Amino acid sequence: MRRVGAVVLGVVFSGLAAIAAATPTPAPQARTMADVIERVITNENRAIQQIRQYSPLVETYIQNQRPDKELGTVPAGDKYYLGRADFSKGVALVSLTDTNSKGRKIFGAIGNFFSFSAEFVPGGFLQMIFLDTNGFDKQHYKFDYVRREFLGEVRCLVFDVTPMEKTGKGRFLGRIWVEDQEYNIVRFNGGYGGSGHSSWYFHFDSWRTNVQPGLWLPSFVYSQESDMHYAISKRLDFRAQTRLWGYNLGHANQEQELSKILVETPVQDDTKTANDLTPIQAQRSWDRQAEDNVIDRFERIGLVSPRGEVDKVLDTVINNLEVTNNIEVDPEVRCRVLTTSTLESFTIGHTIVLSRGLIDVLPDEASLATMLAHELGHVVLGHRMDPSYGFFDNLLVDDKETFRHFGFARTPEEEKAASDKAIQFLKNSPYKDQLGNAGLFLTALQEREKEIPNLISGHLGNRVPVIADLKTTPTADQKQNPQTVVALPIGGRVKLDPWGDKLELIKSKPLGTVAEREKMPFEVTPFMPYLTRYTTEAPKPIAASTATQTDPKAGETQPGKPQ
Repeated sequence: MRRVGAVVLGVVFSGLAAIAAATPTPAPQARTMADVIERVITNENRAIQQIRQYSPLVETYIQNQRPDKELGTVPAGDKYYLGRADFSKGVALVSLTDTNSKGRKIFGAIGNFFSFSAEFVPGGFLQMIFLDTNGFDKQHYKFDYVRREFLGEVRCLVFDVTPMEKTGKGRFLGRIWVEDQEYNIVRFNGGYGGSGHSSWYFHFDSWRTNVQPGLWLPSFVYSQESDMHYAISKRLDFRAQTRLWGYNLGHANQEQELSKILVETPVQDDTKTANDLTPIQAQRSWDRQAEDNVIDRFERIGLVSPRGEVDKVLDTVINNLEVTNNIEVDPEVRCRVLTTSTLESFTIGHTIVLSRGLIDVLPDEASLATMLAHELGHVVLGHRMDPSYGFFDNLLVDDKETFRHFGFARTPEEEKAASDKAIQFLKNSPYKDQLGNAGLFLTALQEREKEIPNLISGHLGNRVPVIADLKTTPTADQKQNPQTVVALPIGGRVKLDPWGDKLELIKSKPLGTVAEREKMPFEVTPFMPYLTRYTTEAPKPIAASTATQTDPKAGETQPGKPQ
């Protein structure tokens, strides 16, 4: 007998830190600062060649900003790009969301990041994963040591880097963080110098994570401009996040499956009787096969994460809805997570898919239950998927055709029926007395839809359902109450592993009093990941933190710092 399960979903999900693997042998410590700089230059030029061996998924989400008297700035339009990096002939991005694009190569070594006739050039944000691809050495740069500093658990040496005179435009100007064991650059913050009348270089903060022994790969880039003037009277104000993942798509799973096949002992079938499936059973089996085909295809290209702790949270909430509403469906309902930042929810047969971005911004468990209840309504009402996905040849499409080939949108009538069912499920559920925040979330989503249309546009299904009967308007007291959170900023709950695409729940420290302008629903904020080294040891649960640790007091010994 199934029972109602408990999921802790306050303002921030609980979660565990990443499980890593083998620790590399540290390189010999550099004896002088000159040795350190030589090691940094060598490693960075090698890192550029390592990065070019991969074709990760690249997602860039941009929010234009406008001034607001009460909140400082608020979104005023957005852009969204999803593509696969192609470094075979420079720095290019093959779009998955724009089916007319064939990938755009960046102009020159660094290139133009913004074209005011063609708007944002998405590949320009991809360029920000490279510090300099055309001469990162002592002949082109000056290095000034600043201090030691911790980024998460990783102790770093911090340098200010400035280009030499007359070394050309597009050179990096800013600060770098170098981990102090093998001297790899793990973060660089600044910009490229030499903007002209027809090209602009944006400020950015670029992070790398330790995904394998000795291998640090680009994972996050934050970019912002707050007062850039162009075309005499125009002003640019935006924030952007770029995420990279899918570096090791499918390789690890394929090797594991092959190992299992090779070591399995012969199996003897002890079945006494074997019957063909009835027509109804055969149809259900065919539909399940179609579901499995699509999910497997999406997982192989990095659009769906492998099953993990986030899926288990969703499964628990679905179980709570099913138990309290006496729902029994066959095949059983499953939940999976789309890896993108867009706000999406849809069903693939009996598989409910929620995007990472949607889970990120939901304020509490009742709001999550509301999204899942709507999709469960589609399942219970028998809204089926396209059965043609049961044929494997329909899965063999090029990655760039994915969003044009696959579609799971429902008709308005089906959406309305599913919303009605969702209300029925919620009234009988453990969440029936906790739907206030869900109503505030739906209201906030509808109020922001004109400012963030690309964030809430469905690429594979419909837009996030706004169930009219649940919408509520916050009172003046609720708006001023620091405990009232209608929606979180983007990236508030889930961490995506850039190597294996696994999702983990972020565990954060209590925030204390939160001012109204700090709540930033659906908004872009800077990245501040908690860096760790790749290791086989079971990690401790570590809270996400934006704080950094700096040098000890003067006079204290500083192991690892060159003298």
